Amino acid sequence: MSLLEIKDLHVEAGGREILKGVTLSLEEGETCVLFGPNGSGKSTLLSTIMGYGQTSVTSGKIIFKGTDITNMSVDRRAKLGIGMMMQRPPNVIGVKLGELVKVTAANGKGTTGHEKEFKMQDFMERDVNVGFSGGEIKRSELLQLSAQSPDFVMLDEPESGVDIENIGLIGKKVHELIRGTDDGRKNVSAFVITHTGQIMDYIGADKAFVLIHGRIAREGDPAAILDDIKQNGYGVDDE
Repeated sequence: MSLLEIKDLHVEAGGREILKGVTLSLEEGETCVLFGPNGSGKSTLLSTIMGYGQTSVTSGKIIFKGTDITNMSVDRRAKLGIGMMMQRPPNVIGVKLGELVKVTAANGKGTTGHEKEFKMQDFMERDVNVGFSGGEIKRSELLQLSAQSPDFVMLDEPESGVDIENIGLIGKKVHELIRGTDDGRKNVSAFVITHTGQIMDYIGADKAFVLIHGRIAREGDPAAILDDIKQNGYGVDDE
């Protein structure tokens, strides 16, 4: 049985149909990358799997660990083992990062006390994301995911907005989140959106999907697909 199965998923957001019949599956321990031009529905797909309210499923199903989660609340999905790093997470005024990490760890399988590893020790008493740079937001999101320790993690462009100094740390922490460390191996399933493919240097990938106009247009070897995209683009006029 697949860890995640998406069956003929149709999704609306902002009054228009974004996903137009997406079908795919993800096995336990499998890392998949998702390519596609801007506006193709990549972030919508991840948000729908997580259950965020700005999307509406009009038909189709999302099955996780054999359970239909299509209409399940976000917190229940998180407790089942789904975690997500958003590309542009909101500022959370009035909630300290340290408090959020503690709550996340209490509800998940992870632990606290790793803020130094993420270079976030000076941010734990600050409101979540308020005044954070792009790299600081990414490190904050990864710290929270580390505390949750999900079985299935979704990362929306983890390398975007990150400078050269931070990309190595973020790549290392993404690798540890998915694959674990030498003294504590893990085999977490992952879905990663990327435009540049840069994050693949740190995590590798087992397969790739290309999403165009709200539909899966291609599936196959990640390196081969990335190389083809770099050489030929997506072959659409409005990318």
